[in-house]
Amino acid sequence: MIEILRLLTVVFFAGLGYEAGHLLTSHGHGAVLGPFGEVGVGLIVGSGVGYVVGGVFGRSAAQTAHRTEAALRDVSADTLIAGGFGALGGAALGAAFGWPLFFIPQTLVAIALFGIVIVLVSYTGFRIGAGKRDEVLAVIGPRTGVAPRRQAASASDKVIDTSVAIDARILDVVRAGFLHGRMIVIQPVLDELQRLADSADPLRRARGRRGLDVLESLRRESHVDLVVADDSQPDVDEVDAKLVRTCLDNDQALLTLDSNLAKVATLTGVQVLNLHALSLALRPPVIVGEDVVVQLIKPGREPGQAVGYLDDGTMVVVERAKALVGKDVTVRVTSVVITANGRLVFAHVSSSRAASAPATA
Repeated sequence: MIEILRLLTVVFFAGLGYEAGHLLTSHGHGAVLGPFGEVGVGLIVGSGVGYVVGGVFGRSAAQTAHRTEAALRDVSADTLIAGGFGALGGAALGAAFGWPLFFIPQTLVAIALFGIVIVLVSYTGFRIGAGKRDEVLAVIGPRTGVAPRRQAASASDKVIDTSVAIDARILDVVRAGFLHGRMIVIQPVLDELQRLADSADPLRRARGRRGLDVLESLRRESHVDLVVADDSQPDVDEVDAKLVRTCLDNDQALLTLDSNLAKVATLTGVQVLNLHALSLALRPPVIVGEDVVVQLIKPGREPGQAVGYLDDGTMVVVERAKALVGKDVTVRVTSVVITANGRLVFAHVSSSRAASAPATA
C-alpha cells in the first residue's frame, strides 16, 4: 500500500508538471533544457516533487500502518470481516461517484485522483462496517455462513417457565436490578398455572395461585415488560418442549429453576438463565455445622473471642479461642449472619481441637 500511494503521488505530480509544461509550450516558449522543452522539464520537476512528497507520505503511512497493526491485534475476526465488507461497499460507492473524474482531459491526473477517492471511501466504509459489526453480519450472515456475535442471555428477551413463577424469588432478583427488560410468558405456562390454582390439592392450589400472583407483580415492575404470547407450537404436547422450541425459533433466553430443563435446553442450543445455578453461586462459603480450618490473627471485641478470615475475606469470630491467636485452628460454624458489610461467621473451636487446647475464659 505504501509503494502504491507513493507511485500515485509521483504520477499525480508528474501529471501536473506535464500540464504546466504543455501550458507554457502553448504560449510559444522554446527549449529550455537541451533536447527537453517545457513539457519534459515539467515531467522531471513534477516527478521529483512527487518523489519527495511521496517519501514523506510513505513514511507517515508506514507509521500509521504500524499503529494499525498493533491496534488490530485486539480486534476480533468478525469485526474485520464486517469491516472488509464495508470497505468493498465503500470501494464500489467511490467508483460509482468518482468515475466522472475521467472526464478530466489529463489522464494521469484523473487516475491519481480516482485512486485517492477509492482509498478514502474504502477506508471510511471499513470504519463504518466495523462499527456496525452486528448489523452487517446479520445482513450478510445467511448468505455467507458468517453469523453475528450472539447477544448475552441477560440482554435477550427471556421466556419464563412455570418453576420460576411458582418459586417467587424472581421478584427479589428483579428488584435487586439483576434482571430487566422484556419477559415473555407463553399461554401454555399460564394454562398450567391455572390448572394448579384450580386443583383440589391445597398444596398444588397454593403453588398455582402464588405463580399467578408473581406474574401479576412482575407486570407492575417498572424495569420489566411482561408479555403474554400465544402458543406458537400447537403441534408440541409438553410445556417444556414448547418452551425450548419457542426459545430456539425466536432466539430468546429461557429463564428457569428446573435444572433438568436447563440441561436439555442448553444441549439444543438455547441460552439459559438458571436461577438455581445463581443461588448456588451466591450461597455462603460455609454452612452451619461445617468444620473449617481458619488462622486466628487477633483477639475479638468480646472477652475470649478470636478473629480470623476465610480465603474470600469473610470474617470468622470464634468464641473462647483468644489463647489460640496466631494458630491454624479447626472450628465449627454455629451461624452465618448477613450484615451491611457482608457475611459474618460465628464459630467455636471444634470438639477434637478443644480437647487438646487449654481452656480460656
